[in-house]
Amino acid sequence: MAGIDIFPPLTPELNVRCIKKSLSFYTELLGFSICFERPEDGFATIELDGAVLMLEQIEELAPQNDPWIPAELEYPFGRGINFQITVKNLDGIYRCLTDNSYPIQLPLEQKSYRVGGQFVSVRQFMIIDPDGYLLRLNSLANVNAGAAQV
Repeated sequence: MAGIDIFPPLTPELNVRCIKKSLSFYTELLGFSICFERPEDGFATIELDGAVLMLEQIEELAPQNDPWIPAELEYPFGRGINFQITVKNLDGIYRCLTDNSYPIQLPLEQKSYRVGGQFVSVRQFMIIDPDGYLLRLNSLANVNAGAAQV
């Protein structure tokens, strides 16, 4: 991904406590690539299979008059939101996490969801990143116009 138009229409920017720890987690365990970074600003943009995240290290949990941080931050930062990330190598990522004894929030499962008049079956699992963001990684298993597949 090179050039100025690298961002999808919605690109979350996550506040992190330690950019090095976050980059290590996202690149080494999940397989994200660094698109670009500004180490002097504690900032990086990362990508995996078309999913893009921006990571920015915050210096303080309650900076004064910072328009980018509307309220005091405390762990877990991601309360109330989960990021669904569709990936090509779900099994490989899951294996890497378990091989490294990374805590799994929701073990690998297959689940069907109704989407209009059909059911979409996905394989998925959930983890919590080092700053408390809930990540749901998934891949499409099948689409069925009939009943849900379990």
